[in-house]
Amino acid sequence: MNRFENSPLYQIMHPHSVAFWGASSNPTGMGTVQLTQLLAMGFPGQVYPMHPRETEILGLKAYAHPADLPGPVDLAIFVLPTKVVPEVMEECGKAGIKRIIIVSAGFGEVGPDGQEMQNRLVEIARQYGITFLGPNCIGVVNTYSRLNTTFFPYDGSRGFVGLASQSGSFITQTFVSLEKLGLGFSQAVSVGNEAMIDQVACLEYLGDCPQTRVIGMYVEGIRRGREFFRVAREVSRKKPIVAYYVGGSESGRRAALSHTGVLAGPDRLYEGIFRQCGIIRARTMEELFDFCAVLGSQPLPRSDRVAVLTHSGGPGAAAADTAERTGMHLAVFSPQTVEALKQIVPHTASVANPVDLTFNRNPNDYTETIPGVLLADDSVDSMFLYTLLPWRRVMQTIMAMGKTADEAKIMADSFVAAQADAVVRTWTERGKPMVGGSFCTRDETFIRELQDRGFPVLPSPERAVRALAALTQYARYRGDAEH
Repeated sequence: MNRFENSPLYQIMHPHSVAFWGASSNPTGMGTVQLTQLLAMGFPGQVYPMHPRETEILGLKAYAHPADLPGPVDLAIFVLPTKVVPEVMEECGKAGIKRIIIVSAGFGEVGPDGQEMQNRLVEIARQYGITFLGPNCIGVVNTYSRLNTTFFPYDGSRGFVGLASQSGSFITQTFVSLEKLGLGFSQAVSVGNEAMIDQVACLEYLGDCPQTRVIGMYVEGIRRGREFFRVAREVSRKKPIVAYYVGGSESGRRAALSHTGVLAGPDRLYEGIFRQCGIIRARTMEELFDFCAVLGSQPLPRSDRVAVLTHSGGPGAAAADTAERTGMHLAVFSPQTVEALKQIVPHTASVANPVDLTFNRNPNDYTETIPGVLLADDSVDSMFLYTLLPWRRVMQTIMAMGKTADEAKIMADSFVAAQADAVVRTWTERGKPMVGGSFCTRDETFIRELQDRGFPVLPSPERAVRALAALTQYARYRGDAEH
């Protein structure tokens, strides 16, 4: 068994059977909602609802005590009143259940009395060899095991983003944010009060997780500073870590203390810790996932010289402005590149950087030929592509040529897919970072086709270039990029 499978989180994230306390015949109860989501995700293992009186819950046979269960249990989930949690944990310990998620709140985050009860949970856990997540957490998601213990539906795809969060909502309610970027979680952990499993354990676990290519963190404070520093430095040398820290202001510090009982620190202190650990800091939740999308999908650049390709002046100017504001530099093209561009672009287009076509007669010039020329230039380290190809406009053009609506739809779908293929082919063949930016969303076929092929398209030129700057920052930390 390797270090990954030896992690205290492994069995919590990979159970074959789950016993669930807190669900009932009440469809609006929080426990019932969470059990519903566990079943809706298609969890393939055995699920045992636990209830002192009811004999059937959500169509499954219910059991009163762990000793009544017909088989072994890998994971117990508690959505119970605070005061009964220690008693039920002791029952689990006697029955040999070794992994528990405690969703119930009212422990260390509420003050000394709650902390005393939380300490009691730790004592019971150690007595019976139990490892538990929480309390005061929302649970976990493992898309590769079809495990969702939260109360929020997960409709996204399997992905490469691993998330460790001191907020449950920043896991559950970001499902939608991920889907907008064509992303999915690999695994996500809500740590709650971190009585036994903390952010450090999550970093170690996700650092070894084969499905996780980039780690995102929502941080209100760090409990084990030295261990966090050591582990984060180790992990960030093999995969990127992006953190969103909210405890740096006085208001943020107070909110964090009342939320999970963690003590935050000054903003500059955390800024320094993150920088020394190789952690990329995000300033918003949008940036967290933007950066994860790019750092988890792109090769590392050699330096900070970026090429901008657009067929609209405003987005190109916005990309160029953001590049300078984030410490990037617009690449100065070689004479050979300038000459090659002149042979392709209309006489009204700009062959400086940004390259602004305004209009191109051959669609492949924009999606393949010109990007190929730019990325082949040794002075270009990365590239921003303004991604706009309205499916409706393509449909209208084809129908104007006399095609029926059905014929036009087939032709439009095929054309847009071919243009997405051209972008992705150029990106993968050249081996340099390339990121799209658009004001359109996945509702637009071209954006969806690109994202579904693994090419990142972010919701604005500014966000795309900021993500490229974060990628460059990480490359410098790794020693792969020039300063």
